[in-house]
Amino acid sequence: MSIAEKTFLGSLMKAEYLLKDTVIQPEYLENVRHKELMRRMVEFAQKGKHIDLIHLTTLPDLESFGGMSYLSELLSFADVEKFDGTEKLLLDLWKEREKRNILNVAAMNDWEIAKVISELDKINQGKMEDHASIQQTLADVYEAPWEEQAALKSATTGIKKLDEVTGGFQDGEVTILAARPSMGKTDVMLHFAKMAGWAGYLPLVFSLEMPKKLITSRLIASTGGYNRAKMRDPNKMLTPGQKNKWADVLGNLTETHIQIFDGAGQSVAEMRAKTRKLMHQYHGKKPILFIDYLTLIHSGQFYNGNVHLQVTEISKALKTMAKEFDCPVVCLAQLNRSVETRANKRPMMSDIRESGSVEQDADVILFLYRDKYYDKESENHFLEIIISKNRNGAVGVIKVKYNEHTGKIEDQKDQSFALA
Repeated sequence: MSIAEKTFLGSLMKAEYLLKDTVIQPEYLENVRHKELMRRMVEFAQKGKHIDLIHLTTLPDLESFGGMSYLSELLSFADVEKFDGTEKLLLDLWKEREKRNILNVAAMNDWEIAKVISELDKINQGKMEDHASIQQTLADVYEAPWEEQAALKSATTGIKKLDEVTGGFQDGEVTILAARPSMGKTDVMLHFAKMAGWAGYLPLVFSLEMPKKLITSRLIASTGGYNRAKMRDPNKMLTPGQKNKWADVLGNLTETHIQIFDGAGQSVAEMRAKTRKLMHQYHGKKPILFIDYLTLIHSGQFYNGNVHLQVTEISKALKTMAKEFDCPVVCLAQLNRSVETRANKRPMMSDIRESGSVEQDADVILFLYRDKYYDKESENHFLEIIISKNRNGAVGVIKVKYNEHTGKIEDQKDQSFALA
């Protein structure tokens, strides 16, 4: 029987919190007895029972699992320190078995090649190794201006008035940042992440749509004031002056300690596991989580395609995660198209897709609005941050300067706050 599976189950018995965090599902295990035992562990946890050795001996069909002696043997294999490695090994083994199964079924049923690729892609969704620190991603682009490019406390928000009104990003609270596509959501999120990092937090960016290379490029552009179009080929497009400050820009960004996870279809359980791992690595640093975006988070259940129920589950899981890690969670959300049909296109709560549970669970809800998005001729370069829900204070509108070419967000010196 697989030693890795024994180590995995023994570790769950020894450190019960790991069951909440693991991305391994019972069906990922190969051994039938191990599968059923993990299912029982999950059932126990759902009923609020412990899954340690003593409680598992109360299983009515204990003998079918090998009795007390086999459970004791599993516990002797426990190795909590190596849990991440064991988990990754089991995930890889499961993927290999699944790939073989798919290819066998595809051959027997003469599947179209597109269907085979689609099914294989689904397996790869559950990936653990999608992480890169800002130091790693910046090191990859350090020489870019001089190289030929291949073709192609509360945590501060960094906005003084927003900090005053909301108290910054509070530990244990969920902030929803919502806007129509191309309004500036990702730029605002990365501004928040940088500012929190420079203030001593550990920003974890879960980018479910944009790859880490593009996230890094946006961070460099907004920090250095580089036009994003030039980032496609810094060697040819940056001026000598811009190249001269490149190293300083990267040095400043390194100090944010931003961590980027760009796997598609990540679940809240995966995010928890990755957060816990990073918290162990960076002792004493408080994490702040940024998720881009809500409806791309993988739900634990399908709910017969009922998106509202899926979003409700995810929304509650985000709040639970914020409270458990006692850290801020900032999640981006898309707005539905109904905003486009109104004369006043400033968003409101009902514009959030599947808004009911989100509105209830979030502590702060921020909307973004730009006149220039709808009127290209407009000379108004302000970005409005509309505070629509705020457990800690007033609701209203704050205006900041936004450069859509660099993605840079700037506070105004004489910042105003218009009450809603």
